[in-house]
Amino acid sequence: MIRRMLLVAGTLLVVGLVWSGCAMTRAGYESAPYTVLEKSGRIELRRYPILRVAETPRGGDDFMRLFRYISKGNAAGEKIAMTTPVFMEGDGGTNETMAFVLPESLTAPPAPSNGRVSIRELPPSTFAVLRFKGGQQGPDGKAAAELRRWMADRKLPVGGEARFAYFDPPWIPGFLRRNEVMIPTPESTR
Repeated sequence: MIRRMLLVAGTLLVVGLVWSGCAMTRAGYESAPYTVLEKSGRIELRRYPILRVAETPRGGDDFMRLFRYISKGNAAGEKIAMTTPVFMEGDGGTNETMAFVLPESLTAPPAPSNGRVSIRELPPSTFAVLRFKGGQQGPDGKAAAELRRWMADRKLPVGGEARFAYFDPPWIPGFLRRNEVMIPTPESTR
């Protein structure tokens, strides 16, 4: 009986520490700003302002290329703060990209030293967004399908391919991860 109580107490302690670690990890990073236009359960319609991103093609050491860029691997040798989320988009083929959102205060990002990293400005956009847990999903995954159904039920036009936003490091257990699928919808519907 005592052994079982110790096991339960130990398990609760570990779960509590992991959950606290997730909250503290997320709280330590600036996140891309947005305004919620509508909320329906786990789905939000959001308006994003102009975002500057450091972007690279998917594959190989994509994450490390971007991480080196913000860790002084740029023409100015400047350290840039890590932010959330990490965006991933593409059609599952050769046009897939990974992007780090750059801090709002960084109005003139330094040039990348690596030719496979580019700086891009994303225009102001409206997205339907569904938050989900677990691992990475592609454009044909359950989360994207659920979001497309929600958009179809509301007759919201789809304005492009799904983008995925990941907020947690890989060591966070899937059931605690914050992930989002984002599908653009044209401004003309507002």
